[in-house]
Amino acid sequence: MNIQPMDKRPLFLQIADGIEDAILLGAYPEETQIPSTTETSITYNINPATARKGFGLLMDQGIIYKQRGVGMFVAEGAVEQIRAKRRDQFFDSFVMRLTEEAKQLGLTLEETVKLIEMGYQNGKN
Repeated sequence: MNIQPMDKRPLFLQIADGIEDAILLGAYPEETQIPSTTETSITYNINPATARKGFGLLMDQGIIYKQRGVGMFVAEGAVEQIRAKRRDQFFDSFVMRLTEEAKQLGLTLEETVKLIEMGYQNGKN
């Protein structure tokens, strides 16, 4: 997880996104324990309340859960839930903007698809 001071997003969102990224990458498999808010606040030198707010967001979404006296754990189904949420965000943030721009440029659907395919072939992995 990376905390970027120059990122315009609030720190608690960066924390939540970083945990989600780690879950998607398999660093925290479902039903396994994740670092505590205290550990996170110490590691990233942030206020513990900020870390709690990021964790709270994930708890509210059902991605993680707290076992009293034990710690925080990744919920069953968290990976698919994160993927679904991010697919929706991807569609809203990128696909819709891409199609609007393509239409303004007079590109056909086929031309737009061809450009996307070129991006896949020539893009960085």
